[in-house]
Amino acid sequence: MKSILGIGNALTDILAVLPDDTLLREYHLPLGSMQHVDMETGDRIWSALKEIGVKYVPGGSAANTITCTSIFGMPSGYIGKIGDDELGQLFKSTMEQFGVKTTMLHSDKSSGRCMVFITGANAERTFADYMGAALEMGPEDLKPEYFEGYDYFHIEGYLVQNQELIAKATQMAKEAGCIISIDMASYNVVESNNAFLHNLVDKYVDIVFANETESRAFTKIEDPREALRKLAQHCDTAIVKVGKHGSWLRRGDEEHYIPAWPANPVDATGAGDTYAAGFIYAHSLGMPLKECGEIGSIIAAKVVEVIGTKIDVPRWRDAKLEIKELVAKVNG
Repeated sequence: MKSILGIGNALTDILAVLPDDTLLREYHLPLGSMQHVDMETGDRIWSALKEIGVKYVPGGSAANTITCTSIFGMPSGYIGKIGDDELGQLFKSTMEQFGVKTTMLHSDKSSGRCMVFITGANAERTFADYMGAALEMGPEDLKPEYFEGYDYFHIEGYLVQNQELIAKATQMAKEAGCIISIDMASYNVVESNNAFLHNLVDKYVDIVFANETESRAFTKIEDPREALRKLAQHCDTAIVKVGKHGSWLRRGDEEHYIPAWPANPVDATGAGDTYAAGFIYAHSLGMPLKECGEIGSIIAAKVVEVIGTKIDVPRWRDAKLEIKELVAKVNG
């Protein structure tokens, strides 16, 4: 089985169901918004939430993908930066419980967290992000041996804003012989780092995952299918996800449309991360391009049926059965 290494922001989601909007008003958090907060505010909010009762879910885009590849059976590793604190240890131990080999760098700052406040009858979500130690990861933290022995290297697009880090990481991964993939993560990250991203993809990246808005920001083309064709000129394999309408894949002159797998969606969080895991897993098995997309679609359909980014055991079992049938059909 081929192996994969990921790099990303080591963040823990802290979910709290609030009886009313009092706490939101106290910390000037508009209902339904996403705000970045400083360390002092982040620590004060976390202390207040502990008294209410919270649920901790270690995450971040690359961590979600790498957790899934590990569950698929791929030897999986992860590089991130945490603080010397309770949340950092929770993040590390949870990743390792899923079988991920962690290279956790340490910072004097508190571990990064995304505090999620759930309020009202409609379960409205308000976010307060403190990036903390995650933002402290730099090129000087990386060593060539971190990349040795891995077949794939997966980059979380949010890290692209740290251009020196990503430039060094991709160079080391390429020297180690890795196939490099990137999830573009956010259209505003693509817009603000467009020249750097184009250079990175052209020189180093083999597989690009983007959604409609990200592919539009990268190519300046509105139509997702045309954006896919332009994107595929920059890399070996391009994937443009179109939400509930499925995904488009292209490699050279080969192009496929993959409908979304049937699901009863309740929360789209993590769908792109799990799609990437399924695609890379299938790619590592040498599956045809179309089937790589279908396996990505199968697993993405499972995560949208749960709240958050962690698929439950029954859905994992169903997904593995569906994927096994698909692989058998291809190999048969």
